[in-house]
Amino acid sequence: MRGYRWLTVPVVIAGVLLAAACGSSSKSTTPTQAPGGATAPAASSSPSAAAAPQCNKAPNQTEGVTATEISIGNTDAYSGPASAYAVIAKAEDAYFKWVNDQGGVNGRKIKFTSLDDSYSPPKTVEQTRALVEQDHVFADFNPLGTPPNTAIRQYLNDRGVPQIFVATGAATWALDHPKYPCTIGWQPNYQSEAIIYGKYLLANRPDAKVAVLFQNDDYGKDYLKGLKAGLGAKASQMIVKEESYETSEPDVSPHVTTLKNTGADVFIVVATPKFAAQAMKAAAQLDWKPLIIDNSVSVDLNTMKAAGAGADGVISAAYLKDPSDPAWASDATVVQYKDILAKYGSGADPNNVFNFYGFAVADTLVQAIKQAGQDLTREGLMKAADNMNYTSPYLLPGITIHTSDAQKDWAPIEEMQLEKYSVAKGSWERFGQVLEGAVR
Repeated sequence: MRGYRWLTVPVVIAGVLLAAACGSSSKSTTPTQAPGGATAPAASSSPSAAAAPQCNKAPNQTEGVTATEISIGNTDAYSGPASAYAVIAKAEDAYFKWVNDQGGVNGRKIKFTSLDDSYSPPKTVEQTRALVEQDHVFADFNPLGTPPNTAIRQYLNDRGVPQIFVATGAATWALDHPKYPCTIGWQPNYQSEAIIYGKYLLANRPDAKVAVLFQNDDYGKDYLKGLKAGLGAKASQMIVKEESYETSEPDVSPHVTTLKNTGADVFIVVATPKFAAQAMKAAAQLDWKPLIIDNSVSVDLNTMKAAGAGADGVISAAYLKDPSDPAWASDATVVQYKDILAKYGSGADPNNVFNFYGFAVADTLVQAIKQAGQDLTREGLMKAADNMNYTSPYLLPGITIHTSDAQKDWAPIEEMQLEKYSVAKGSWERFGQVLEGAVR
């Protein structure tokens, strides 16, 4: 069975996105944008350039590309425990429809095919094979989830098919890019984000007792590793309990009870939306009032509303503008986003940050295709993705998309800004400076 195929529509791309910069970061903070049609920097004879990853195994470098069309594939969780993320692919579809109506990219439109994998790695493998071997897609764009992407990475790299701007913040996409040159991430990686939380706690709650709930897979373990790196020598002293959960569990509340009984005064939630909401709500029902830090993958308003009183005062980190924040109400990009979503998004909620995420990452793909030039190849697309320097209007000020083969930097976004949620206001409020948590 091929699966959920409603997103098979003609689409186009025309834009660019994201980056990050702050503090002592090596990222560029100069707003720059490659002109449409510009080619990626050519490899030089320097040792660093010669060692740059090459996604060139595909026998047909232009499969999925015609004079008028580019076929792009995607997998997302339209069903299962992570179905809250399904809006991302729907938003990408809306963005591509809009871009198509603007004329496309370098004369080509995008045919976007998104399939349901239920956040199940075996099903992701099945659906990805269908996209590559039956739909003959040019690239696999923004597939969702760490375990699903890990399951298909070798397959796509063996065939030279770009696995581009994956929807997961695992550090491996950047750190292992030389081994898997057809795969690259997009959002800040989980270790970077958790390092920022660790630094915040050291500066503001150095005597805290920290309890951690995390998903028992690479995604959860990445956050835990980053948190320990951020806390440094005090990690073993400050972290009093680590409690993992499985995505097959119906409810994580029992784990929250275990963590409360440690006497911890800081509760770090590393969970996808359904379980994050359960965890925050359970803490409130148990009359446990720690400082709660919720990972950024679960900060959409639906999740926070589902958490009820447990969401009040929760801290997280952001890199995108928040379309629900009144501070951005008159921002040109946010206004345009809401107009486009209203026209092409079939009633989608403009205040859902996952819709905004979908626009932002789709815009980045547009930029990479523009940079790859008129003679579009799979290798050329990855060279463009590996060498970007772009200030996206979707990102918070001071954050830029930057990658560089020469600098061996394959993490597009590495900076974030802390934010706090108010139940009374029903929104997040950013505070402090943009912080970096680069992992090399």
